[in-house]
Amino acid sequence: MSADRDPTRSSSEKHPIMGKRTLLSTGHVFLPDEAASERDEARVAESLSTFDPHDWDSVRGQFSLAGEYAYFAAFMLASHPIPVQNAIVSFRHGLDNFPERFQMGVADLEHATRAREAIARYTGTAPGQVALTDSTTMGLGLVYRGLRLRPGDEVLTTTHDFFSTFEALRLRAAADGAEVRRITLYEDPAAVSADQLVDRLRQAIGDRTRALALTWVHSNSGVMLPIRAVADLVAEVNADRDEDARVLLCVDGVQGFGVEDVDVAALGVDFFITGTHKWLFGPRGTGFVWGADHAWARLDATIPSFSFPAFTGWHTAEAPRGEPGVLHTPGGYHSFENRWALPVAFEFHEAIGRARIAERVKVQAAQLKEGLAGLPHVRLLTPRAEDLSSGLVCCRVDGMREDEVTNRLLTEHRISAGVSPHRDTCVRLGPSIVTTPDEVDRLVRAVASLR
Repeated sequence: MSADRDPTRSSSEKHPIMGKRTLLSTGHVFLPDEAASERDEARVAESLSTFDPHDWDSVRGQFSLAGEYAYFAAFMLASHPIPVQNAIVSFRHGLDNFPERFQMGVADLEHATRAREAIARYTGTAPGQVALTDSTTMGLGLVYRGLRLRPGDEVLTTTHDFFSTFEALRLRAAADGAEVRRITLYEDPAAVSADQLVDRLRQAIGDRTRALALTWVHSNSGVMLPIRAVADLVAEVNADRDEDARVLLCVDGVQGFGVEDVDVAALGVDFFITGTHKWLFGPRGTGFVWGADHAWARLDATIPSFSFPAFTGWHTAEAPRGEPGVLHTPGGYHSFENRWALPVAFEFHEAIGRARIAERVKVQAAQLKEGLAGLPHVRLLTPRAEDLSSGLVCCRVDGMREDEVTNRLLTEHRISAGVSPHRDTCVRLGPSIVTTPDEVDRLVRAVASLR
């Protein structure tokens, strides 16, 4: 029995998501085949009947990951927990068997609202400020393409950001000549300090800077920017600026979302862009953009939205008027079964507890960093300080290519890891809610054996 499990809890306390409509009825109510409906409901009920979100072994049991396979790559392609799997399957059955029950796709209007509400509840924001996307990359493209810039305005970013930020800004610059400037925040990620990061941004922001395009957790080093301190710096810069000259702080948050125990609104950012399929273990092909109202007002929509306000504007020959998150959500048909299952992923995460998840991941990450730092042939890139790192741990092994390291970890030790696709590549490791402290020790021993 896990030390986190309290045997004195009542049954209802142990299973806080039991009986919630979105888990037990999402999807199957639309199935024309009652027998299939009952099978789906039974499968969901069976998985949940043994689920104790306060027991980490029980949490791990909600994933279909193979036996001795240690999964340290949640930052790449995350497994779906059983409730999310079941919700997706239920919706898919409904769409395949009787699409008319979903009004040939019009039901997305209702389900998108539920998804926004779940996101807003989890992030401490408002549903109308949330635009749904299919990925972080889609969200970055929408934000950076839609920024309302004048000739001479500048977007400031860094050399540490991922391809999606780099390419979204490059495409914008190629289209209309928008100016993009990149700076280096650190040379040695393991030795970086919060003051250094903020000071370099302070020195780089200029009179023509209108947007700051940053990444919360750098995927090639594991450095986590002190976003709240950066937001305070941006607020100082903006204090004497007119509204249209204010710097917008835009953050790719995907490698911290689902790990860090913080409300998005509390970060002080203007735009927060993320996918939900990594550390949150949400449905693949889902993500969102959150924006403050004043920030949305400086963004032009890029893709027509399939929404009541947009269709009303079409029918009345007027510009659509509605909540910004709704109007900036790309329209068209999506992988509906995955998007509609998104609330289930948030419920699963919330049942375990955001603070407990953050502690679980951070404790394992610290354990992993300590273990790797003690290996003479390993260079740890990620800062040891908890306030400058999240769940992602990056390193290099002397004399070995990164792909050789990950291949040997998988084939010889059944441990999954990743390789950063950056030019200056590294090995990436990610403890999460599906890994254990014992598996962290096993990973350290495996890396120690690589020669």
